[in-house]
Amino acid sequence: QVQLVESGGGLVQAGGSLQLSCSASGRDFSGFPMAWFRQAPGKEREFVAGMIQNDGNIVYSGSVKGRFIIARDNARNTVYLQMNSLKPEDTAIYYCAARITGNRYSIRGSVSDYDYWGQGTQVTVSS
Repeated sequence: QVQLVESGGGLVQAGGSLQLSCSASGRDFSGFPMAWFRQAPGKEREFVAGMIQNDGNIVYSGSVKGRFIIARDNARNTVYLQMNSLKPEDTAIYYCAARITGNRYSIRGSVSDYDYWGQGTQVTVSS
């Protein structure tokens, strides 16, 4: 059974940092796209960052580019999201996602493009 489990969320003041982790089990996702999405109350789930390999093919949404860093450790089957300079508008539930269907060399930004999802971890940024 494939599982993605996020951790690392919490409450932080504006300007602070958090690192989220997503640990995958049941399948090796090395070489396949993985991504982070987030969903704020009353809003649709939105793409935050996605990647295939650490040495290239990484995409960030405009709202987090320059502040967040996505990385993965294939040996641990884990993807990370380092979040710096956090703002109150970053408050949301953050979800990890993985895709094994379609073009494995393309990073997609739609919820429907991903095959596996974690349960989410809450990030709250106070002003």
